[in-house]
Amino acid sequence: MSTPREPAQREMIFDPLIVEIADYVLDTEIESEEAYQIAHHVLMDSLGTGLLALRFPACTKHLGPIVPGADMIGGARVPGTRYELDPVQAAFNIGCMIRWLDYNDTWLAAEWGHPSDNLGSILAIADYVSRKRIAEGQAPFTIKDVLTMAIKAHEIQGVLALENSLNAVGLDHVHLVKIASTAVAAVMLGGTKEEVCSAVSNAWIDGASLRTYRHAPNTGSRKSWAAGDATSRAVRLALMAVGGEMGYASALTAPNWGFQDVLFEGKTLTLARPLSSYVMEHILFKISFPAEFHAQTAVECALTLHELVKDRIVDITKVMLTTHKSALRIIDKKGPLHNPADRDHCLQYMVAIGLLYGTLTAEHYEDDIAADPRIDALRERMVVVENEQYSKDYLDPDKRSIANSIQIYFKDGTSTGKIVCEYPIGHRKRRAEGLPKVIEKFKSNVQTRFPRKQTEEIMKLSLDYEKLIQTTVPAYMSLFVI
Repeated sequence: MSTPREPAQREMIFDPLIVEIADYVLDTEIESEEAYQIAHHVLMDSLGTGLLALRFPACTKHLGPIVPGADMIGGARVPGTRYELDPVQAAFNIGCMIRWLDYNDTWLAAEWGHPSDNLGSILAIADYVSRKRIAEGQAPFTIKDVLTMAIKAHEIQGVLALENSLNAVGLDHVHLVKIASTAVAAVMLGGTKEEVCSAVSNAWIDGASLRTYRHAPNTGSRKSWAAGDATSRAVRLALMAVGGEMGYASALTAPNWGFQDVLFEGKTLTLARPLSSYVMEHILFKISFPAEFHAQTAVECALTLHELVKDRIVDITKVMLTTHKSALRIIDKKGPLHNPADRDHCLQYMVAIGLLYGTLTAEHYEDDIAADPRIDALRERMVVVENEQYSKDYLDPDKRSIANSIQIYFKDGTSTGKIVCEYPIGHRKRRAEGLPKVIEKFKSNVQTRFPRKQTEEIMKLSLDYEKLIQTTVPAYMSLFVI
């Protein structure tokens, strides 16, 4: 009988894509002042959107410790609440809040998504680690550190999304949130390069959620907490990696068993461009209304038409919606809409609300508004077609438009002119117009949760960029405690 021998020690050489992500998040200095200025607005916008979500019981029922009593004094704070939680559950809470209303920032490419989802993990880790460091007499994270990590998480998720379409194989985009959040969380926890690679490899091996909950006939509220789930899993994997858990060198490329062969039809995952600060600089803000981003320009067109048609709704025979291929794929819906999650991803519903009410808010997706019979009557008269040029411009790196147009026809044979909107107000091409409105949106959302004096304190520090970036994370987060 032979004596068992110790297995030979293998050198861990990770897939090049995993190494490139780790090198970027560990070593790259962000030099773009524009990226930091936009990240500043992203932070405000995300916090405000999360606070607004606290008005909705469907969101707040998910918040708090995983089981009653499992709070963590000295843990991570959840903005707008009294919760102090372990960083894994805090990431779920914050990520869930930010994403709930479909009102945070957006990235559109071969894969789409919402890179500010990553702030769930970033804020949870930053507050938890900082409070621990302060207790040990060490320096905490500053808001500048948070902005740096936000830029890097945006970049990882967004550049992966440029050419790698998860939705084409039925997988959900929040997997890219998990990858980005895992990388930055591991670094924030002090991980070495091998530990960051190990954490990221485990995130890829996790695989991805199906998109089932985003599409008829199964559209549901999971799409509002899926990002929180991804960020919390990322924090867990990062904690395990810095605690010594092993990684998997060919998590992506292993024949038969790697991510590419099992879940990506054998295609090679690629980074379309070097990782820098491109995504943050080009991020799309949802400013005027909470609507799936492919519909933002359509709703702008509808609001323009509201005054012309509001007294002639019963005379409308056809609403011609001209759009781009991705909108057709995601939000062109006919038939019954069963819940708010279904409605806020229906192009026709959002346009109908804009035409009827001249505005669109989160409340318009609730059951009482949806019961208005005029909405479905209008939806039945809508025709949705693709404009191939819109689809080309959507993918053109020099344009990245999200074009829609609307023209309305009446019983007497007359019609409105065709209203066209190529770039929504949150687009980079409309930054000068949009960024002041991001601040207005932030203040309005903060006011939904806090009294006047506390709102003024939050706004004063938040708008003083030079002072804010030097502020410690615990000091800033303390402003958002009720």
